[in-house]
Amino acid sequence: MSKRKRDSLANPVRLAPKDPNDDDIIQVVIETPKGSRNKYALDVEQKVFELTKVLPAGMVFPYDFGFIPSTLAEDGDPTDVLVLMDEPAFPGCLLKCRTIGVIEGEQGKKNKAERNDRIVAIEQMNHSYAHVKHVDDLGKKFVRELEEFFVHYHELTGKEYRILDVKGPKEARRRIKDGMRALKKS
Repeated sequence: MSKRKRDSLANPVRLAPKDPNDDDIIQVVIETPKGSRNKYALDVEQKVFELTKVLPAGMVFPYDFGFIPSTLAEDGDPTDVLVLMDEPAFPGCLLKCRTIGVIEGEQGKKNKAERNDRIVAIEQMNHSYAHVKHVDDLGKKFVRELEEFFVHYHELTGKEYRILDVKGPKEARRRIKDGMRALKKS
């Protein structure tokens, strides 16, 4: 493969964080699809999606999981996003989404806790969640199940994860802007 062709692939972490045609729409790169026991993560150096973990039998990702490009969260990774949509996407797929909230959380021991929030978003062309405008529209049971997934997911690696709060789209948009500013400063 020629150098020109090899370098022509997009670097997913450097894509624009927002849709260039609509400032209310974020772009999300999917790492792990809904229903997968396999956890994938982007290997930035090699520009490929790498298998990083296999969940135990019976445990799967409840929804598509990915990141917002050109952001930097407090845990040192791009801002995490859980995307609700009709059908699973695939690793590397770029989705246009609208934010409905954020699950605020921290991981690690209390004295060395690190923030690890998860934006919750709706893929803009889906049908099943088209009516959802705020994370509260999902219902308390639905949100509680999302929280429990993240707590149990971290337990598998011996890490502690605590839910701090769940907030709406305004706070989610603020966190995304913070992530965009943090990347520019780094």
